[in-house]
Amino acid sequence: MSCSFPWGSFCFFLVVLCLPDSNISTSSHGCFVEERTALMDIGSSLTRSNGTAPRSWGRGDDCCLWERVNCSNITGRVSHLYFSNLYDSNEVLDALGHSFWRFDTTVFSSFPELQFLDLSMNNATFQSWDGLLGLTKLRYLKLNNNCLNGTIPASIGKLVSLEVLHLQFTGVGGVLPSSVFESLRNLRELDLSSNRLNGSIPSSLFSLPRLEHLSLSQNLFEGSIPVTLSSNITSALKTFNFSMNNLSGEFSFFWLRNLTKLQKIDVSGNANLVVAVNFPSWSPSFQLKVLVLSGCNLDKNIVREPIFLRTQHQLEVLDLSNNSLSGSMPNWLFTEQATLVYLNLGNNSLTGSLGPIWYPQMNLQAISLPMNRISGHLPANISSVFPNMSFLDVSSNTISGEIPSSLCNITRMEYLDLSNNSLSGELPNCLLTEYPILTTLKVSNNKLGGPIFGGTNHLSIKHALYLDGNKFEGTLPRYLTADFDAHGTLDLHDNNLSGKLDFSQWNLSTLCTLSLAGNSLIGEIHPSICNLTRIMLLDLSHNNLSGAIPNCMTALELDFFIVSHNSLSGHIVPFSFFNSSTVMALDLSHNQFNGNIEWVQYLGESKYLSLGSNKFEGQISPSLCQLQSLRILDFSHNSLSGPLPSCIGNLSFGQNPVGIPLWSLICENHFRYPIFDYIGCYEERGFSFRTKGNIYIYKHNFINWMSGIDLSANMLSGQIPRELGNLGHIKALNLSYNFFAGPIPATFASMSSVESLDLSHNKLSGAIPWQLTRLSSLSVFSVMYNNLSGCIPNSGQFGSFDMDSYQGNNLLHPASEGSECAPSSGHSLPDDGDGKGNDPILYAVTAASFVVTFWITFAFTSFRM
Repeated sequence: MSCSFPWGSFCFFLVVLCLPDSNISTSSHGCFVEERTALMDIGSSLTRSNGTAPRSWGRGDDCCLWERVNCSNITGRVSHLYFSNLYDSNEVLDALGHSFWRFDTTVFSSFPELQFLDLSMNNATFQSWDGLLGLTKLRYLKLNNNCLNGTIPASIGKLVSLEVLHLQFTGVGGVLPSSVFESLRNLRELDLSSNRLNGSIPSSLFSLPRLEHLSLSQNLFEGSIPVTLSSNITSALKTFNFSMNNLSGEFSFFWLRNLTKLQKIDVSGNANLVVAVNFPSWSPSFQLKVLVLSGCNLDKNIVREPIFLRTQHQLEVLDLSNNSLSGSMPNWLFTEQATLVYLNLGNNSLTGSLGPIWYPQMNLQAISLPMNRISGHLPANISSVFPNMSFLDVSSNTISGEIPSSLCNITRMEYLDLSNNSLSGELPNCLLTEYPILTTLKVSNNKLGGPIFGGTNHLSIKHALYLDGNKFEGTLPRYLTADFDAHGTLDLHDNNLSGKLDFSQWNLSTLCTLSLAGNSLIGEIHPSICNLTRIMLLDLSHNNLSGAIPNCMTALELDFFIVSHNSLSGHIVPFSFFNSSTVMALDLSHNQFNGNIEWVQYLGESKYLSLGSNKFEGQISPSLCQLQSLRILDFSHNSLSGPLPSCIGNLSFGQNPVGIPLWSLICENHFRYPIFDYIGCYEERGFSFRTKGNIYIYKHNFINWMSGIDLSANMLSGQIPRELGNLGHIKALNLSYNFFAGPIPATFASMSSVESLDLSHNKLSGAIPWQLTRLSSLSVFSVMYNNLSGCIPNSGQFGSFDMDSYQGNNLLHPASEGSECAPSSGHSLPDDGDGKGNDPILYAVTAASFVVTFWITFAFTSFRM
């Protein structure tokens, strides 16, 4: 019997062996064990950081079938990882309110064939780059919106296959070495924006042969842009963005003459960068789509003599704002063939009017022209000229006349700001009721009048309505509904509104901000105000309201509660009319509230606390010192008595918090607290505080930089606590018109930031401590009408104060000509001058006396012997 060889089976066996990377032993289930294990490790790290791994991970052995994972059809290995926004958790927060995924990059060493890695938008913190540097086949690397500590390692140049590198919003810093990118010859996109990179921009970046998109914006780069007339710039470049740095020197568009593919230039926010654009007889070889030159040292003739601009026929975005440009409004931009989508000429000195415009601008969606000198009227046919407009800001100009009702025909309008002009007449009702998608309407500070809301009972505005600073009149409608979103804003302050407050028929459950200040409202605050369950800012100040505040307001989680300058009254007890645990700013000043102020200890989140000009009495309790967030404290013009708690000196009053992890500070620019509009609306209006002898209105987020204490016009007594000298960040301290006795604490010399110090009209005695001459920021100082004695210091800032600061102190006298009150330099600072300090001179005299006495005694004894 003959035997035959099974050639068919053998050939099949050979075919299987020849299949590339079959690896039957390690990939019997279509996924390599080490890659599957690495993915499970990534899922575990998510869980440890309170995140959640994709549901499909771990289901079955073939990780190529898992979510966010792609494998090569040839090798069977993982080639693409789509991890963008993989981590989404707010459960574990650091001191700044951030949540982070602590990630170990060494896990990527298990993916040798990886070509695409997107880890963006994860708030991930990397301890090292080591696990990424071995991925030599990687073409796309996106790490933006994470926290990559330290600098960009030079070894990233080993990733020679890279085509796309995104590192924006990662917190990387340091100098950018030229050698890092010299080997990345395949790079097409490089985005390093919104970081802390400094030093010069490497010229080698412009020599990368395939580079199309380059963004270095929002860093700390200095020096010039490394481009000159003789530079060999890659002809592939399409966009570059160097905005918001510290660049200087000259930057000429003529140097870019060979970049035929160039579409975008953004060098905005570099105030010292001289930008030249106009060159006679030069016709650029490129057609820009985006040109952003805001806030740089721009050629002032770019609008008056638009040689360059007239060569650009494909512009979609043009931003020349913040450049002090003069001349007429460039209405020549609005041609029949215009391609503009966004135009920003704000904060210049342009004159003329917005018109006439002869051709409909079908593409134009946004115009921003605030803070110019534009006059005249708004075009009556504005809806025909700008039919597709969604954003229009012409605020802070001198536009007059009535608001054209044709605005209501622009059905795509989302944001309309006509504030701070001279517009008159009535507000077209259709703006309030018929705009289907309008989110924000601002007509503040004009001369508009008529019945409030035009008599309507329904507002179609989706987000914010600002009617403040006008002449609207009448009573608030009893019935009112609105389509506000979750953070609705209604600002009616400084009008001529009258009548009583009654919100019983208002259906505004999503209203977040309500300001009715500066009107003529009367009567009590109706309990129906508690129906506004989501209100966070409530301002009823400067009206004629009376009576008590409704107890039901304890259910409201107010952040800002302002009812100053009314005739409200009542005895305040803890949790009586507001949820004290949430209040950031509380202003009850200029009313008739009475009782003690023990309840303030529950205002743990307060930064601004003003109870001035009421009838509060009793002592200031040490429990006040629990308010560690305070920046402004005003208890002036009450009947408070007793000593001042020394622990007030332990309050920070503006000092930066301690104990925040370094990696949190590194990323603080990129992961901020949410900023709500109800705070933003008070940046312009501000809060009042008396300092330097006057009442000032502090604006623009002052609550984060102004700090002060005003306890004037009370009946406080005892000595001024020396511990107040610990308030090194305070800018104003007013203890005038009280009964403080004893010396002025020399420790006040440590209040290095103080600008105003008023101790007048007390019973202080002793000398003015010469150490106060060290207060270099002090501009207002008063100790009038005390019992002080001795020499008046005349050095430092004290040389600028006139004698009015010292009148009413009969024993004070100026320093004699050519002399100073202060001892010679080098003396240490006494404790406080109260007799309990450690005087070095006293120690020296005592020691010398002891030595002399000892030797006299010794000599006398020897003589006797």
